[in-house]
Amino acid sequence: MAHALPRPVPHRAHPRHRLAGRCVAGTDQPAAPIGADAVSRPSETFRPLLRVRELSVRFRTRGGRDIAAVSEVSFDLAAGECLALVGESGCGKSVLASALLGLLPANARTSGSALLHHPARDAAPGPAGQDRPLDLLAADEATLARTVRGRRVGLVPQSPAAHLTPVRTVGSQLAEIVRELKGLRGKELAEATLAAAARAAFPADHLDRCPHQLSGGLAQRAATALALVGDAPLLLADEPTTGLDRELVERTVDELRAHTDDGRGLLLITHDLPAAERVADRVAVMYAGRLVELAEAGPFFGAPGPRHPYADGLLAALPERDFVPVPGMPPELGDLPDGCAFAPRCARAGAECAQLPVPSDGVACHHPVTTGRSVSASGRREGSTA
Repeated sequence: MAHALPRPVPHRAHPRHRLAGRCVAGTDQPAAPIGADAVSRPSETFRPLLRVRELSVRFRTRGGRDIAAVSEVSFDLAAGECLALVGESGCGKSVLASALLGLLPANARTSGSALLHHPARDAAPGPAGQDRPLDLLAADEATLARTVRGRRVGLVPQSPAAHLTPVRTVGSQLAEIVRELKGLRGKELAEATLAAAARAAFPADHLDRCPHQLSGGLAQRAATALALVGDAPLLLADEPTTGLDRELVERTVDELRAHTDDGRGLLLITHDLPAAERVADRVAVMYAGRLVELAEAGPFFGAPGPRHPYADGLLAALPERDFVPVPGMPPELGDLPDGCAFAPRCARAGAECAQLPVPSDGVACHHPVTTGRSVSASGRREGSTA
């Protein structure tokens, strides 16, 4: 394949990392339930990089309508962990990422909190409360621009063309980021720029090209290279495999997973369930702006499998499984029902679904799929009962 570089040794599916003698969420620690009153109460040894509580985003339209893009989302992301956020287009995944970095448009309103903690290696008390967590939703633009974006939180954007300067070459943009974040000059800067490009499998002979001269896949690799330069403690990767062939998808997610090896965290937002299965410790499933399931990756993709009917349907839609699509269409976020938003598409729905389900033990559903089901050799899950 043109411009292909030697692939690193891939991480095995469902990696389970142990850091500094403690369990990371997604290993021996039970998956955190979802919902404001049902999130995990971590032990004293558990120190998340990111703690999100009751995050909601509303967009006010010119006509005065409120669009409920994200509703009451709560989760923790630990050091050394990869959390995959999955769901259909338009369910609020990218809006959530934009809210964390203060990149929402002016008509957006947020509520809740998103506490960004310092990494454990930097957790020793410092002067004037230097070690206190930062609420990303309450931080002003100056703080986010100068101390957060690129330094404490990296972003692989969903639309790389919109984040690359159109009149400058990729090489000049990459060199600028390397210079600003690493303080390198001269020969060291040139070598570090080439290394940063190679890390994201961006071909060196394309560094002199402007974004409009790149394919969609190359633009995505350029954006990934820029995001990885700072080795930020937390990386948000929003659809980082868009436009890539399967080999490059695997290489890219392996490189992103490697970002967590030194105690950093990764929030992987993706439609690509096989990619999520390859690298995630835990999986969060989003539907109509809400988290409907939060589970460890191994049981989620294997046995007993997902417990929310929507999550079960997402896996069943994969070609290597049942290849049966989830019936119906997602609801309009400006016209959500009072109860379960998935009920009109759900074969398990009943009268109870007219009320919003209370999250319990990692799933928000009145009629969750029962556990104890087997996975056949063909990938079809058997033995499902109500």
